Amino acid sequence: MPWRKVDVSDQRLEFVVRASEPESCIAVLCREYGVSRQTGHMWLRRYQEGGAKAVLEGRSRRPHRSPCATQQIVVEAIQELRRDKPDWGARKLLAVLRRKHPEWDEGVVSTTTAHRILDRAGLIAPADRRQTALKRFERQAPNELWQMDFKGPQGFNKRIGPLSVQDDYSRYVMALKQLGGTRLQAVRETLQATFEADGLPEGLLMDHGTPWYNGWSPWGWTS
Repeated sequence: MPWRKVDVSDQRLEFVVRASEPESCIAVLCREYGVSRQTGHMWLRRYQEGGAKAVLEGRSRRPHRSPCATQQIVVEAIQELRRDKPDWGARKLLAVLRRKHPEWDEGVVSTTTAHRILDRAGLIAPADRRQTALKRFERQAPNELWQMDFKGPQGFNKRIGPLSVQDDYSRYVMALKQLGGTRLQAVRETLQATFEADGLPEGLLMDHGTPWYNGWSPWGWTS
C-alpha cells in the first residue's frame, strides 16, 4: 500500500498506535505503510520509550562518541592564535603552533581540519574566502607580464622550493631552478640568464617576499 497523502509525522504516529495494539502484526503494518521491519520496530521502540514526541521528533544521527574528533586543547589553541593573528590562514597557524607542539602532526590536526575549526567558530570573514574566478586572466602577448615566485618545497627535499619564472600569456616556464634559498645574487643571476634567453618583459609580478621586496623601502625596492 503506498503512503497516503498526509503528513509523514501523522503516518508515524498512526503506525505506532496501531502497532501497540495487542492483536497487531508488525510485519503486516510495515507492508501496509511501506516501511521496512527495521524502521517499524525502531518507531515502536521510540514510542514505548519516549511517547509520541520521540517518534515525531526523531533522533540525531550524530554518534555519542567520536574517537577521531580533534582534541579540545588543539581547537582552542587554533582559535586563540587566529584571534591574535586574524590575517593568518590555517596553514600558517598550524606551522606556528607545531613549533611549540611538534606532536601536533597531520595525524592530530590537518590544514583542512584547522580551516573547519575556524569556520565553525565564525573566525573566517566573507572577504577571506576565495571566490571562484569568473574569467581567466591573461595578457595579450608574450613578454607583457612575467610571474615570479619560489615554489613550495614538496618533493625537493629542501627548505624552500625552486625559483619559478612564468610568462603570463603562454604559461611557458622560462626558469625553474633550485637555488637553495632566496639569496639576492642567485636570483639576479637566474633572471639575467632568463632575460638573455627569452627577452625582457614589460612587467614582473611578484609577492612581498624576499629578495624582491624590501619592507624598509617606501616603495619596496631592493638592490
